Amino acid sequence: LDFSEHSPDSQVSTRPSNSFVIMDSLLGFVGGDFAILAADANAARSILVFKQDEDKIVPLSKKMAMAASGAQGDRVQFSEYIQKNIVLNELRAGFPMSCVATANFVRHEIASNLRRKPYNVNCLLGGFEAAKGGCLYYVDYFGTMHKMNFACHGHCAAFCLSLFDRHWKPNMTLDEGKELMKKCFTELKVRYLLNMPKFVVKVVDANGVHEIDLAAE
Repeated sequence: LDFSEHSPDSQVSTRPSNSFVIMDSLLGFVGGDFAILAADANAARSILVFKQDEDKIVPLSKKMAMAASGAQGDRVQFSEYIQKNIVLNELRAGFPMSCVATANFVRHEIASNLRRKPYNVNCLLGGFEAAKGGCLYYVDYFGTMHKMNFACHGHCAAFCLSLFDRHWKPNMTLDEGKELMKKCFTELKVRYLLNMPKFVVKVVDANGVHEIDLAAE
């Protein structure tokens, strides 16, 4: 008798795969009056690297940005879908969504599609609000969402979370944040097997979303 059709292993293919996390690295943390996000610039699939200038951090509003990792098609489509809907909601309501409302919207979109057509996407959302300062939300491909002081997606977490735990502190200045991010990049360059020569780094503060070049500083 063949029971393979009813065995638990026969259902594995229906579960969303997280093998994509091997290829992407996302890092982020909050300071006193800013949030900073970093993502590797590699666009890769399997053992091939297509390009090394991919921007995986998209602005969602004037003071909110989202870094995404995952399968190339899912990541680009999901990022654009979230970005356009945030803008549409702002046009309809007349005011921008708050950081927590944006994070809950992203979480809801991933969770509601989990058992139908799952997105293989992990996200870090960084924002700034005048009353609260910088904020950071962690969202994974299962629809889990949590507010964090610092967070990582991908294998970079094995190297960078210990640095965040040791060096992060509340109310960090932007210069201190830059130095901490440089420490993470140095650790990945020395310890991590994969070659990630370039990271895109963006800061979200009272002046909006802007990119910084840590390699030039």
